[in-house]
Amino acid sequence: MLHFILDYKCVGNLFIYMVFLLVLKKLQIQDMKMKVEDCPLIEHQHGGKRKNAGRKTHYQEKTVVMRVPESKVLEIKAWLKPKPEDDLSQKIELQAVRNRIALNIPYPSISDDYSSTDQDYTEDFIDLNEYLVHNPLTTFVLRVNSLSMKNAGIDLDDQIMIDRSLTAGHGDIVLALIHNEFTVKRLMKEKQQRGQTKIWLKAENPDYPDIYLRDEEPLIIWGVVTCILKKLR
Repeated sequence: MLHFILDYKCVGNLFIYMVFLLVLKKLQIQDMKMKVEDCPLIEHQHGGKRKNAGRKTHYQEKTVVMRVPESKVLEIKAWLKPKPEDDLSQKIELQAVRNRIALNIPYPSISDDYSSTDQDYTEDFIDLNEYLVHNPLTTFVLRVNSLSMKNAGIDLDDQIMIDRSLTAGHGDIVLALIHNEFTVKRLMKEKQQRGQTKIWLKAENPDYPDIYLRDEEPLIIWGVVTCILKKLR
């Protein structure tokens, strides 16, 4: 009889404990629901379509997809390629030429069948001052800051010699002044009807625009480019 009473009490205590756990769990679930409902809705920050997302285009308007002939792809791409602005400069830095001493460099004359390296092959000297500078007082050096004359052999940061005493002719590369802005271009003179001559400046790089003068637009040829100073190492 005593064992039965003890077992009965244990079962009763276990039942009460289980009921307590169920009630506690229910209260926790309700509390969690209340916290979730009280939290503001937060949009997912990753994945999905987002405003202003994706690769940016070069154009300030909508683009369309179209089919073009394969032979015209490169031509269309070249036409769509953004063109650089003109390379007119309001300020330039010119360096005067000073030839204080003669720069005599050995000027050998070597035939095709010349093979001896021990023989003294020096026959003459070349003075770089006389060869490069014909008019020292009117010759200046300018460092190029553009690629507009690349196809003429003038690269970025090359130095060119400019002679102000020379008269520019058709096809000469010149330093021109347009509206107080300098540019290095090839001078083009085309004869028109009634004896008129059309003058314009040609860029030796298709990525840069040519410069066409308007009627009575002033153009000053500051000097003629006579030499390109280019270091190989």
